[in-house]
Amino acid sequence: MKYHELTSAIKGPVFSRNELIFSGHKVFDYQLSLWVKKGYLMQLKRGIYAFSRDKDKIKGEAIAFLLYQPSYLSLESALSWYGFIPEIVHAFTSVTARTTRSFENACGRFIYRHVRAELFWGYVEMKTEDHAHYLLAEPEKALLDYLYLNISHINSQVDFENIRLNAEQMGKTLNKDKFLRYLQVFNVKKMEKWARLCLP
Repeated sequence: MKYHELTSAIKGPVFSRNELIFSGHKVFDYQLSLWVKKGYLMQLKRGIYAFSRDKDKIKGEAIAFLLYQPSYLSLESALSWYGFIPEIVHAFTSVTARTTRSFENACGRFIYRHVRAELFWGYVEMKTEDHAHYLLAEPEKALLDYLYLNISHINSQVDFENIRLNAEQMGKTLNKDKFLRYLQVFNVKKMEKWARLCLP
């Protein structure tokens, strides 16, 4: 396969080696490696590539979904999305039912934190401007995911206040009934006190 044939065969900015194989195109690993070396492609992880020319069009949210499935954006990424924390988040943080992992590539840093399979819910499907799909935690679930995965570091009022949650924004956004219903499913006693402090 020639590089111009690759650009004709792939319409989106990101593709996988398997996608090429399933669509009947023959490409060798050495060719992909050469195109990465020449700067035509970026390797996002083994078997997943993006066209360097399209780097500015690629949304990190969509990459986060593609790199490690099943996963959904949550934790700091979702808390920032909903305006619950003031910080600019420099990594895409997701929840997964698989092993905790992280990846770093030309599109950013991607962190995946493990939760039990029975806690893998509470997300909605989203689309980027170019119609790429990804999953985002509901505001209630994002906050509870964060407390659940960081509860060992929250031992005092000062620890809780150091999260710097925006009480006003949470009051406007959180559905109290849904939040309390979700909290019950986690069934972690230490979470209850701090979770209830998030409610207006």
